[in-house]
Amino acid sequence: MSLRLSPYLVMDGNAREAIQFYQQALDAQLVMSNSFGEMPENPEFPLPAEARDRIGYALLKVGETDLMLSDTFPGQPVPSGKQVTICISTNDKEKAEKIFEALQQGGQVNVPLQQTFFSPAYGSVTDKYGVTFQIFTESLQ
Repeated sequence: MSLRLSPYLVMDGNAREAIQFYQQALDAQLVMSNSFGEMPENPEFPLPAEARDRIGYALLKVGETDLMLSDTFPGQPVPSGKQVTICISTNDKEKAEKIFEALQQGGQVNVPLQQTFFSPAYGSVTDKYGVTFQIFTESLQ
């Protein structure tokens, strides 16, 4: 079982610019990047045209550290204090469930832990101290 904590930056439409900035400022290497328009469409949540070019997910390598980031949807606010979250990555779905359950005690579930097209178990929770965590289970091969 693996377990990692990584910073996750939430941007307001300027993630591409931030990626270039961090590549230069931190000598970061771009590992992957997808726009919302490149992701599978969800008929229940149609993608607005102005969101297509925004970054849905990007991963930079800064030395030995992963730095993840994405944009919000247009018009979705980025409240002060919510721009940086912590992404907990594991390859063990049961461990992800246990962590999610523990962190939600006295806190607030933002996204229920669920299977997505990019993860067998993904969710987001703000703990009782106001810290937001994203729980990401790596695809089990």
